[in-house]
Amino acid sequence: MSDNKSVLVISAHAADFVWRCGGAIALHQKRGYDVTIACLSFGERGESAKLWKQGNMSLDEVKAVRRDEAEAAAAALNAHDIQFFDFGDYPLEIDTDGKYKIVDLIRKVQPTFMLSHSKYDPYNTDHMYATEVAMQCRMIAQAWGHNPEEQVLGAPQLYLFEPHQTEQMGWKPDVFLDISEVWDEKWAAIQCMQGQEHLWHFYENVAENRGNHFRRNSGGQAGGKSVKYAEGFQSVYPRCVDEL
Repeated sequence: MSDNKSVLVISAHAADFVWRCGGAIALHQKRGYDVTIACLSFGERGESAKLWKQGNMSLDEVKAVRRDEAEAAAAALNAHDIQFFDFGDYPLEIDTDGKYKIVDLIRKVQPTFMLSHSKYDPYNTDHMYATEVAMQCRMIAQAWGHNPEEQVLGAPQLYLFEPHQTEQMGWKPDVFLDISEVWDEKWAAIQCMQGQEHLWHFYENVAENRGNHFRRNSGGQAGGKSVKYAEGFQSVYPRCVDEL
């Protein structure tokens, strides 16, 4: 394992990490972190309508296309590693053995922090299930009695990235991350997702809107930081500090 600080992204489908935290991935990789992306599924059933509408596509063929797109996007973001679990989607369901595989990855990566979906998503229950699994696997990875010969996990923060229908999800950001310096990398990664081209400019607009929120919350008219693009996150656990 590298001596660098590390990050683990748990993405329900193979494209989610691009839209929602591609900037965070590229930025932290640029800052010297090793960022690992774990795709729990390829989004082959529910996230690939454009491919299915072409006709004559098999499930394995759709998976292969989405895998290629995700690998290209991860490369565009300069991610350290991307791994695919192929648990299936719509619905995403993971048994105990599958969860233990995620625990193994968490312990291997030993992340400084983790990223996953909002806790609630009535439009796509795969998303909130992925975060439930992420929290459960984080807990198991902290347990001294689970595979005691392995290094246990500390207490990495879990940041919940922005869902698609924000106002319906009970998601409230408490962190805005300036991604302006890596926007070109995120935009290149977005364009790798040919199967969901309809979302490209939607997430460009989200990044611009969050840039506005960053400016307002960093000083506003009194001299806020000039930020064009940002991503929003909601932290799950308390942050322990020496001063406010």
